[in-house]
Amino acid sequence: MPAAKLIRPSTEYKESFLSALDEYHKEGRFSFYNNNEIYSNFEEFIENLRNEKGHRYRPYESWVEPVPETILWLVKDMEYIGSIYIRHRINWHLEKWGGHIYFAIRPSMRNKGFGKKILKKSIPYANYIGIDKALITVDPDNKAAQRIIEFCGGKEDDITPATNQFPSQKRYWLDCT
Repeated sequence: MPAAKLIRPSTEYKESFLSALDEYHKEGRFSFYNNNEIYSNFEEFIENLRNEKGHRYRPYESWVEPVPETILWLVKDMEYIGSIYIRHRINWHLEKWGGHIYFAIRPSMRNKGFGKKILKKSIPYANYIGIDKALITVDPDNKAAQRIIEFCGGKEDDITPATNQFPSQKRYWLDCT
C-alpha cells in the first residue's frame, strides 16, 4: 500500500475532491467553493489552484492584499485526503488571522494521523519557497489542530484578540529550516 504523498492539485482526483468538498460544506467550511461550478469547469479550477496567485476563490474585501500561495493536496490510493496552503509571504492581515500555512483534512479522514502527515510533509516545501519560520494561526478552541502543530514542532507565540470582523487566533511559529 503506497504512502500518502503531497502533490499539486490534479484533475485525476476530481470525484474524490468533490466528495470531500461536500463533506467540508456540511460542516460549514469552504462555502466560497461552488460545487456545481467546479464540477463543470474542473480543469480550469485546477489550473487556477496551480497558478499560485492566491485568493482567487475567496471573497475578500478589497483592502486585503492577495499574496502568492502554493496549494498542495495530500493523496493516498487515488483518494484526496486534504489540502495545505503555503503563503509565500504574509501581509498585516495574515500576520494576525491566517499565517503562512493553513491545512485542512476532509472530515471522513480525520483522526487517522493525516493532519500530522500533511503538515510535516509541507515543511520542505515552505523552506524551498524561502520561509525559515512559518506562522500558523488556529482557533483557540481547536485542540486537535493545536496538537498537530505542536507535534510538528510549532511553538506557541500568543493569542490575538477578537475584533468586530475577525475571531481570536492562537499563533504558532514553525521552524522550516
